Amino acid sequence: MSDALDTLDALDVRPVDLLDPDQESAARDWIGVHAAVQRDLFGDRGSVWTLEEIQGFVRSADKKRVAVGAWRGDDLVGALEVHLPLRDNQHSAMLWLSVLPSARGRGVGSRLLAEGERIAAEHDRTTLLVESEWADGQADTAEAFATARGFVVAQTVLRSEQPLPTDREALRAAVEAAGAEDYAFESYVDEMPEDWLEDRAVLQQRMSTDAPTDELDIEEEDWDAERLRASLARTRASGRRVVETVARHVPSGRLVGFTTVAVSTGEPDLGYQQDTLVLEEHRGHALGLRLKAVNAQLLMDELPEVRAIRTWNAASNDHMLAVNRRLGYAVDGYSREWQKHLGELTHP
Repeated sequence: MSDALDTLDALDVRPVDLLDPDQESAARDWIGVHAAVQRDLFGDRGSVWTLEEIQGFVRSADKKRVAVGAWRGDDLVGALEVHLPLRDNQHSAMLWLSVLPSARGRGVGSRLLAEGERIAAEHDRTTLLVESEWADGQADTAEAFATARGFVVAQTVLRSEQPLPTDREALRAAVEAAGAEDYAFESYVDEMPEDWLEDRAVLQQRMSTDAPTDELDIEEEDWDAERLRASLARTRASGRRVVETVARHVPSGRLVGFTTVAVSTGEPDLGYQQDTLVLEEHRGHALGLRLKAVNAQLLMDELPEVRAIRTWNAASNDHMLAVNRRLGYAVDGYSREWQKHLGELTHP
């Protein structure tokens, strides 16, 4: 038997229940594998989830999430999560796959990917999506692995950061420039006003199709006030702080744009830019720039320990990338959204 087969046979691949207190040690090792990969890619600027945040996602009724670990002896060396949307996009499965740098090239990724494909097929999913990342100036080390297994690039994304604090006068000037007289900006920290929910759910749904999706095989998501309320409750229960600003169209009274930044308890000095959207019919008034400028000011006021905001934007999203440059964002990394239609190709 070859060394490669010996390596594969030595792996113990099994589920990890992230909510079971009796498996907490394994769950923390599992999230630790993902964190170790981020450190390998970006040093101390990796994007790290806490277990509590991931547990909040697992409790969602909108997606089924299956966690799997790969052990060699007593050591967890690989981690996989399969996201299975239940409310929309029921043709797809999203994979989050990480292998410890010290364990690469020994079949761990292949074994976990095969398990992910098995789980996806078991749930009648026909499209697989997986992401790779790399730091600016480096290369995508996952490229050969992904292409050899039938994945193609469906979207390229730029990762950028805005350092904080930033020039308040420049932010205020952006907000107060002429051209948005019919719009007002409103904000909250942590608790969304109840009377926003209906309009914000519409904006969240439009976010899934109005932002560039390039070649991604995804459908419009199904959002309503109840789904949004539940999502916000899970976010807060996980310990995340939320700072959000919306644009209200004064003549109609409707919310027509929003931007959200979340701050993790695991990284209190870093804000994660979530979604930013202006409805297509209200574009042309620099509302995206204004929304992000108002929100940055609020973030500096309410959470002054935050030293940067990190965001991801499709490389094809020229408008938002230009907005980010005006606000002082600098690109520090990239990612690719890889896609595979099951049954089109087999493993080599």
